[in-house]
Amino acid sequence: MTDTRIHPVILCGGSGTRLWPASTPARPKPFLPLLGESSLFQQTLARTADPALFAPPLVVAGGAHVGLIEERWGAGEADARIAVEPAARNTAPAIALAAALLPAEAVMLVCPSDHHIADQVAFRAATIRAAGLAREGWLVAFGITPDRAETGYGYLKRGTPLGEGAWRIDQFVEKPDQARAEAFLADGQYDWNGGLFAFTAGAFMAELGRQRPEMAALVAEAVAAGQQKGALFHPAPAPFAAITGESVDYAVMEGAGHAAMVPAAMGWSDIGSWRALHEARGSDAAGNYVAGRADLADSRNVMVDSDGPRVSVVGLDNVIVVVRGGEVLVTSAEGAQAVGRLPGARGE
Repeated sequence: MTDTRIHPVILCGGSGTRLWPASTPARPKPFLPLLGESSLFQQTLARTADPALFAPPLVVAGGAHVGLIEERWGAGEADARIAVEPAARNTAPAIALAAALLPAEAVMLVCPSDHHIADQVAFRAATIRAAGLAREGWLVAFGITPDRAETGYGYLKRGTPLGEGAWRIDQFVEKPDQARAEAFLADGQYDWNGGLFAFTAGAFMAELGRQRPEMAALVAEAVAAGQQKGALFHPAPAPFAAITGESVDYAVMEGAGHAAMVPAAMGWSDIGSWRALHEARGSDAAGNYVAGRADLADSRNVMVDSDGPRVSVVGLDNVIVVVRGGEVLVTSAEGAQAVGRLPGARGE
């Protein structure tokens, strides 16, 4: 009997350097309890835990993080699998690795492991709509309904309607400047590119083979010569390492003839900076948020997150202070995107 359930593919790549000093190469963002008691990875697993709708997840991760994944594995996930990347090669090869391990007709739901989604009902509805389009041969991106003129995300422009709640993608747009972002928001036809996708494994591999035949061939070679050891699948290292890394947007989605989008207003955030985390956590009447020991006076829109020492902030606006162990970060909210360029965030 054919399994018609949706197959979650959870991507555990990236180092989360913009959330330093909390996020480090040894324990990056997906494995931190930044919103609640469970980690972002565990919350991603929980969103796809309904066995009536979802098959057991397939996690794609580097070898350095396998221990963290197993440590945080939720109860009832014994049938889940981990594909261990021999080298980091960006999202297109990671998704292709998962697709090569699944039946061609399997509907894949590609989920980054470090995003936050507040509205689970809206997420489920968008997933079911996207899966239906995927079964018709579409490669589907989730478009996040924008609530502000954001310059830190790419955008999807809606094209021809594909029935209720879905559109053909007319254009992928790079991160805009402020003026263009404001124009996109006013236009109403642009959504943020949230990095979530749905398609069948066969449709994805066929499109990858058309646009990036060398990548598709090397992934197939790595899988054919790979080894299964318990829950872990190890692709052959040499062919996988020979892949030229590329994002799924550039390698597949932007050039696909059957690219569709499903808009979703689901309280999404990529938690891509301390500022984004502050927004996701909420704040008091003055816009402030405190985790740990802190005193704030005459300050607005301040976030303090300390694991020990008391932090005192007086007369400041739009400032973020983070203390982890012996590391202290102080940044303006506007400067939070640049945290990843600091020597400490790069492990120097």
